Amino acid sequence: MLILLSDAFDPGLPGKLKKFGEVTDNKTRVPEAEVILIRSKTKVTKEYIDGAPNLKLVIRGGVGLDNVDLVYAKEKGITVHNTAAASSIAVAELAFTLMISITNHLAKADKSMHAGKWLKKELKRTELYLKTLGIIGMGRIGTELAKRSIAFGMKVVAYDPYVKSSDFADLKPTMKDVFKISDYVSLHLPLTEETKGLINSETLKDFKDGAYLINTGRGKTIVEEDVAEALKSGKLKAFGNDVWYSDPPENTVLIDAPNVTMLPHLGASTNENLLRIGNIIEELIADYVK
Repeated sequence: MLILLSDAFDPGLPGKLKKFGEVTDNKTRVPEAEVILIRSKTKVTKEYIDGAPNLKLVIRGGVGLDNVDLVYAKEKGITVHNTAAASSIAVAELAFTLMISITNHLAKADKSMHAGKWLKKELKRTELYLKTLGIIGMGRIGTELAKRSIAFGMKVVAYDPYVKSSDFADLKPTMKDVFKISDYVSLHLPLTEETKGLINSETLKDFKDGAYLINTGRGKTIVEEDVAEALKSGKLKAFGNDVWYSDPPENTVLIDAPNVTMLPHLGASTNENLLRIGNIIEELIADYVK
């Protein structure tokens, strides 16, 4: 059995997997591979699958599966898994980092100091304490973010049509109920037909004036042009973003929008998370072999 690592994983993973068969990162061997391991960079399209006649198992190191043609994979008898349980802490910590960073102007302050400027009076900080955080998507990551926010004295509300109860957030019946009372809104959504472009010019009208928006879920759940306009008008105070329409982004209007903190899709990129991903992959392949 040939196992192909198509994207970057923990360096120790090939050693763990060699007991199952040959392990390679040579992408020219896609046609031979029975198992292919991917992250966000590799796109397992219909054409990709057609070029992999021996493929039986795809494992995505991470949460989202929007880079895999799930319908065609199923038609071809290919099993697809993700490693959703691994990334929860890493992504939640990054979302919380963005909340702290944009309200304390860390990027602006650091850049100004390197430029020899002293913006002590210009950069006014805002505390998280007693503010309301609205979480859209109360799955594993949303729950981990809620725990950390409660520790900072925040009130947490959330909307998720698939979650009926939570020990860490006051669940609201509609997104509008969340938007209208939230000082911060954090998105933790998969990319589906229902969530694509969810944050747009119409839904942004429901936000509190001067709210902060965080997205560590999927880039296409927002309409970038509409978010940029909300930032220019002051409807949004600031935007912290780790996810894009493509990696890296091409011609994004957010480059020129005010008060945007941009990250290069770092959500799952912790050493600890890569180790957890590797452990789950090892278990999944062991089950496949059985």
